Amino acid sequence: MTPGAVECAPTAERPGRIFTGPVSGRDASCSGRRHGPVRHTTGGHGPEHVPVMLDEVVEAVAPRSGGIYVDCTFGRGGHSRAVLARIGSEGRVLAMDRDPQAVAVARELARCDPRLTAVHARFGTVAEVVDAAGLAGRVDAVLIDLGVSSPQLVQPERGFSFLGDGPLDMRMDPGVGVTAAQWLASASEREIARVLRDFGEERAARRIARAVVAERTRGAPIATTGRLAAVVAGVVRGGGPRTRLHPATRTFQAIRMHVNDEPGDLERGLAAMPEVLAPGGRLVVLSFHSIEDRMVKRFMRGDGTVPVLPRGLPVTHSARPCGPMTPIMPSRRPGANEVATNPRARSAVLRVAERSR
Repeated sequence: MTPGAVECAPTAERPGRIFTGPVSGRDASCSGRRHGPVRHTTGGHGPEHVPVMLDEVVEAVAPRSGGIYVDCTFGRGGHSRAVLARIGSEGRVLAMDRDPQAVAVARELARCDPRLTAVHARFGTVAEVVDAAGLAGRVDAVLIDLGVSSPQLVQPERGFSFLGDGPLDMRMDPGVGVTAAQWLASASEREIARVLRDFGEERAARRIARAVVAERTRGAPIATTGRLAAVVAGVVRGGGPRTRLHPATRTFQAIRMHVNDEPGDLERGLAAMPEVLAPGGRLVVLSFHSIEDRMVKRFMRGDGTVPVLPRGLPVTHSARPCGPMTPIMPSRRPGANEVATNPRARSAVLRVAERSR
């Protein structure tokens, strides 16, 4: 085994794998030792990716020399590289991702920077991954970026977007679980409508579900992104004059979230923070729509640790039990300049909390 390498116990999803780089012989192409440009290349695994709110995220993580950090959603490594540039030779970053392409990029970076450890795992298993690495209760900050990366969106074969026609897959890890097409081919009309309503906040959920089942009944199951977008557009006639959203945007979001169990993953990942973080350690989360943001906000305020109280109940905030996390700054959104240069950042919300007990 290469000096400094660590073996990872298998996760529930698939046998775990950790990739670490050699201790010596740092490659000249390694950018982990410096704060590189905002745009980061992807090691030949798709187009360059622009990390959202990079400066704000780094400020929130507050990296220090010798610190230990976990990036639960490595993506193409923009945030991790910026953290590596600030933690000195003794610091460490544990980078996780469930997308094999992202893990491949992390592996390339780890080959030239031994401070990075790359793990192929979904962030809902962060407690197991951190424990296997011997870091439980020692982590200075955890970052969770809930956005879909640019390479995932622009590769038609991944099936995440209606901008290019491709197989209706949508799985973050193409080797695990059922595809979106398989789910649509078997789910009931009621289930489809529930997913579109709960995860996409789609007002036309019932009509879209009815149209999907009608296509299936007449022997034309929906197997491509273009076909799904067309079926939805036939029901939802445009996003309206006040919105720039394609009529299928919410449907694609909802199905992707369901196929990948993203809300469940987020719930499990958040619940693990008290055992992952050191006392005073920070949780930094970037969310991109209201469903995720509400989950994060409630957890950080402590609401996620107690039953949801009925509206109108005369209980003051001070009388509620305190949760394990304490918000330490107001939520933040990207500035106008960033949104102008990277429109995908426009819906981002950054929230930060510290482990309080």
